[in-house]
Amino acid sequence: MVKQLGRFVWYELLTTDVAAARAFYGKVVGWDAKDASTPELAYTVLGAGEVPVGGLMDLPEEGLRMGATPRWVGYIAVDDLDATATQIRRRGGAVLLPPTDSNIGRVSVVADPQKATFALVSGLTYGQPQASGLDELGRVGWHELLAEDRNKIFDFYGELFGWQKADDETDPADFYQLFSAAGQTIGGMLTKLPSVPQPCWLYYFNVDDISTAARHVNDGGGRILQGPTELPDGCWIARCADPQGALFALQGAQGPKDTEQPSTSEVAWSAKWGGIASQGRMVLPKPKR
Repeated sequence: MVKQLGRFVWYELLTTDVAAARAFYGKVVGWDAKDASTPELAYTVLGAGEVPVGGLMDLPEEGLRMGATPRWVGYIAVDDLDATATQIRRRGGAVLLPPTDSNIGRVSVVADPQKATFALVSGLTYGQPQASGLDELGRVGWHELLAEDRNKIFDFYGELFGWQKADDETDPADFYQLFSAAGQTIGGMLTKLPSVPQPCWLYYFNVDDISTAARHVNDGGGRILQGPTELPDGCWIARCADPQGALFALQGAQGPKDTEQPSTSEVAWSAKWGGIASQGRMVLPKPKR
């Protein structure tokens, strides 16, 4: 776990239909699903081959009562979870779920000062043996923060997790800020468009053929919100929503083949969790890497 400290190490989908989500992501991303339930909690582990990547569970009843909608949550590994949660409060963030022992380790759901939600974990039960395989199929290959102000939020994450700007010469007025953990570039931050009501994290899943994956999204009842779009490095991306409304993204090789393009890149959405609410229409801009 030492090499994983300060990195995203686990991803969890909270949804209103576990069976449907399990089948959907099995087709789109190619994940295997294994039951890992306990008497206290129904839980499914999603894996890329033999490597556990994330979990799948019902959106808690408390969240549903508060108006929460399905979403992906990324977990960052920390050594002292309680101390990190305290630091987050002191730095202007919020602790939505206090440090709690769970089936995957000791966890806490938190939000940064601009209200983007993520989670912390220590003693992760399931693990990726090496966090360097960002290009491997079925893994999460990119982490993107749509921030209220990416110039103001970077120090929060840098001081907490040791993240660094991947390009120290980046102009503060530039659109996209790459960031690295332990010397490896793992994602980017951008200032969200005014039409995006709530800062959030978006996770990109690696697929071998983005055209096929996009077709599976449509055939499975999901939606392509934007793309597939080719990036300067030849990689293709697509921003999507699953049938239950959880936002995610895909990245992979090849271009669009017979993929129906949406008439708009906007998606209506609404969420409330731990007193942090968001309503409106999200417009997902093209990233620059």
